[in-house]
Amino acid sequence: MASKLAVQMYTIRDFTHTAEGLADSLEKIRAIGYEAIQLSAVGAAEGPSPLVSPMETRRMLDDNGLHCAATHRIWDSLLNRTEEEVAFHRTLGCDYTAIGGLPGGYGERGAAGYRKFIQDATPVIAALKEAGIRFGYHNHDFEFRRSGEGGTLYDIFANEGGQDFLLEIDLYWVQHAGANPERLVRENAGRVPVVHLKDKEVVLNDGPVMAAIGEGNMDWDGILPACEQAGVEWYCVEQDVCRRDPFDCLRSSYQYLSGRGL
Repeated sequence: MASKLAVQMYTIRDFTHTAEGLADSLEKIRAIGYEAIQLSAVGAAEGPSPLVSPMETRRMLDDNGLHCAATHRIWDSLLNRTEEEVAFHRTLGCDYTAIGGLPGGYGERGAAGYRKFIQDATPVIAALKEAGIRFGYHNHDFEFRRSGEGGTLYDIFANEGGQDFLLEIDLYWVQHAGANPERLVRENAGRVPVVHLKDKEVVLNDGPVMAAIGEGNMDWDGILPACEQAGVEWYCVEQDVCRRDPFDCLRSSYQYLSGRGL
């Protein structure tokens, strides 16, 4: 069975500001054992005139035997330069994109803002779908504020977004918000092709911190089977903050997850 593990490149964002840094980072990722990445926060490959073009990025991935399983893109670009985004993803051979959080302005309006975002996103999602590209929304913790309607703001996305409004569930942030990641994944089976994983460790004097997977207290015995049953295709390791070398954290996470059959 092919591996379902990917590196969310945000984890190593400090190492990818140059073409050389990106190439070196991809080589290290493949050496650990990962077969895929999520392209996000790669300084050398972003902006209107990137140091590394999409075609060059694809070549670097191919040279290392890596697949671009997903991306994080800027909402304004997806909204206003949809065809350019389609071309970008076709070059990378990637059929899935997500945004990293709610764009400015929507969140300030509470439930009405969340519904407005669904309304504005619907034609973009349809255009991407026609081109063979899926769209997902990546959560943090703020989406789990109470909506005033008996649930959370995130429930609006889950219940009203529709089947093409996919949910890129960041399991850590769900746990951090006091919600149940296993239950959330199960409730949205079929709409969660990609999840983000990191662990939650308690450190003396620092309290809860992000950790390599398997080094904290997240209930992976319950979460991982729920993800499998929900149809998750890619498990993206994304450790926003590392208390030691990020590549070592990625290695520890890979060893733990691959040991669990992923």
